[in-house]
Amino acid sequence: MKLSYYLSIAIVMLMLSGCGTRVQRVATDDVIDLSGRWNDTDSRLVAEDMVNQVLNAAWLTNFMESHDGKKPVVIVGLVYNKSHEHINSDTFIKDIEKAFINSGKVRLVQAGEKREELRRERAAQQDFASTETAKKWGRELGADFMLNGDINSIVDVYRQKQVVFYQVNLELTDLETSEIVWIGDKKLKKYIK
Repeated sequence: MKLSYYLSIAIVMLMLSGCGTRVQRVATDDVIDLSGRWNDTDSRLVAEDMVNQVLNAAWLTNFMESHDGKKPVVIVGLVYNKSHEHINSDTFIKDIEKAFINSGKVRLVQAGEKREELRRERAAQQDFASTETAKKWGRELGADFMLNGDINSIVDVYRQKQVVFYQVNLELTDLETSEIVWIGDKKLKKYIK
């Protein structure tokens, strides 16, 4: 009796262990597209391609020639998600910033909430840090250009098939003159069965 009881428990345990979720670690640069939705690979590839576009456009050479070879200072503003799905534009913006920095062709300054956090820290240093080490006000690097844009999508569905088209538009604007010096786009299309 005891043996059959323990055998039954062992069988139930084996059955339950076979039903569990399995997790496999993969490299972060592996391309895995389970749903056809915007994903980390799309974000990284689009950001790299668009930064390559903007850095190979005439505005950069024109700026450097008229400023004695000085690198322009860029701030990445907002990228609005106007697509049909939830896209975390913060990760896309971070991919853009990373590509800008890695290029070595421009200088990048902090934007938005992170810039405000830096200013709060600088203010706190005025009261709590030594005079010799407190960072001074009015020394921030002013941006020459701001990059903004949006992510759009179009979905076409028929029976069990779906085509999702994404278009990312970015614009680079001269902050002093409000002149748009570059416009670029990147398109992606996914066929989902």
